Amino acid sequence: MLACLAAARVVFAQTTSGVIQYEVKINLHRRLPPERQEMKDAIPEFNIHQEELLFNETTSLYKPVEDDEEDMEAESGGMRMRFRRPQGIYYFDQATSKSIMQQDVMGKKYLVEDSITILPWKLGTETKTILGQVCKQATYRNEERKQDVVAWYTDKLRPFLGPERYNSLPGAVLQIDINAGELVITALKIEQRPLKKNEMKAPAGGERITSTEFQKVAQEQMQRMRGPGGPGPRP
Repeated sequence: MLACLAAARVVFAQTTSGVIQYEVKINLHRRLPPERQEMKDAIPEFNIHQEELLFNETTSLYKPVEDDEEDMEAESGGMRMRFRRPQGIYYFDQATSKSIMQQDVMGKKYLVEDSITILPWKLGTETKTILGQVCKQATYRNEERKQDVVAWYTDKLRPFLGPERYNSLPGAVLQIDINAGELVITALKIEQRPLKKNEMKAPAGGERITSTEFQKVAQEQMQRMRGPGGPGPRP
């Protein structure tokens, strides 16, 4: 990975810093069991918001776009529910192969430091145009989460760049589609520019736990929310 990144610095020298803005579209109804029809009637089908990816030659920061919109609320069976927007922040340093994730779970922040993971992508031959960029297809199956992931990436921006953990392809990922529409992340705008001082800072604060420990916390929360509470956290 580091060898490819070093070579890419020469090829993509003119596009090694900037911001990519994404739309995140979560299908809440798809994640509810059939017996929760009253919940489907009480909440919108989609939760749509925006997130952004800041990047330079070797590091990237993916985080929510700050706005004034409130969390989504719904009422079902006389009970009022609030669905918090995802508050994950992902920082990657390709030069040191280090990743830092800050995640908010029910109001409590966790900080997970780990090495960068290379996902087992299968490169396809199909293409798709996004924001004027011809993108190539890549897929992989996450057996643990029962997710089929389709990525569309362009080699006109630097490699190993993308939203959340989807940043281990030979280009910049402009769209992620999980389970054919359950979660879709699509680039809305690419702005190539120098980053401002302190614009990209690694997240800090929160209980430090391992990746394995965080997965246990997330699974426990998902089970609670898929009970009488709600549709569960973002996949």
